[in-house]
Amino acid sequence: MPKLIFLPNEEHCPEGAVFEVEPGVSICDAALQNGIDIEHACEKSCACTTCHIYVREGLDSLNEATEDEDDMLDKAWGLEPDSRLSCQTIVGDEDLVIEIPKYTINMVSEHH
Repeated sequence: MPKLIFLPNEEHCPEGAVFEVEPGVSICDAALQNGIDIEHACEKSCACTTCHIYVREGLDSLNEATEDEDDMLDKAWGLEPDSRLSCQTIVGDEDLVIEIPKYTINMVSEHH
């Protein structure tokens, strides 16, 4: 099983996290199931950018971004070439190194 390695993020996982997941699950679902409360304001429907992540390693093993995902990512804060929406990104068969951006574009957050 591939490992998901989340780099430290002050708000979501201050110590970072490492866990194994079955291929075929979204990164967002895997994070939520393992105690990382990543934002997903649109309930994982590819209608916002609150679950924006950077895939620092393993990007080539993931499903390709759809046109809808690319359109949403154009609106994300801090867009980089390795940016993805975690709700749309399906874990493949390789380990991943993931970074959650420091900021998100979310006008209303249930956690604040």
